[in-house]
Amino acid sequence: MTEFNIDNVKAAPSEDLITPENSVFLFVDHQPQMFFGVGSGDRTAIINNTIGLAKAAKAFNVPTVLTTVAAESFSGHIVPDLAAVFPGQEIIDRTTMNAWEDEALVAAVKATGRRKIVISGLWTEVCLVLPVLSALDQGYEVFVVADASGGVSPEAHNLAMDRMVAAGAVPVTWIQVLLELQRDWARGETYTAVSDIVKAHGGAYGLGMHYAGDFIGGNAG
Repeated sequence: MTEFNIDNVKAAPSEDLITPENSVFLFVDHQPQMFFGVGSGDRTAIINNTIGLAKAAKAFNVPTVLTTVAAESFSGHIVPDLAAVFPGQEIIDRTTMNAWEDEALVAAVKATGRRKIVISGLWTEVCLVLPVLSALDQGYEVFVVADASGGVSPEAHNLAMDRMVAAGAVPVTWIQVLLELQRDWARGETYTAVSDIVKAHGGAYGLGMHYAGDFIGGNAG
C-alpha cells in the first residue's frame, strides 16, 4: 500500500477501477442445459443481468470473449439474446470444464492485452470458479459478476463466491460494472446507451430513469 501523503491527494480515479481501456469481458457457458440446473437464484433475473452486462461491454467497446461447453452435444447453443448483442462474433466452444485450459480461449484473452477480466458464468461452482482461480494464478485481476452467474443451489453459488474472493477475486454486480465504466454522467458519448441499458434491464432503477425523463427531463442519472 502506498504511504499516505496529503500532498498527493487529488481528484483522480483509482487504478483499481474497471475502465473501457483496461478490461476484457468473459462470458462462460450461458447455455440452456446449464440454466436448467441453476437453483441459486431466479433464472430469468440472471439472464436479464447477463444481457445487461453484455450490452455494457458493447456500449463501451470493451473486448469480449464468448465461450460455451459441448454446445452441439449436450449444453445447447449460447443464449440467443446474448449472442445477439455481438452479432457475427466467434463463440469458442470447449470440451474442458475449466475454460482456462482451452488454448483458443486463453489466446483470445491474451490477444486483448488487458489485465482485468470481468467474468460471469454457469455454474458458479464449476465452470466459473475454475477459470477464475486459474487466471488469478497467472497474475490477472478478476472481477466476478455474481448476479450474472448461478450455481445449482444457493450454497453452491455462495461457497464458490467465497472461494474465489479468498483467492483474490473481486465480487461485483452488473449494474456496478456498468456505472463504473460510465463513472461520469457528463460522458456524453455513452450517456444515452447507458441510460437505455438501465431502462431495459435495471428494474426499479430503470423505472426511475423513465420517470426522470417523463417528469423531470434533462440528464437525470
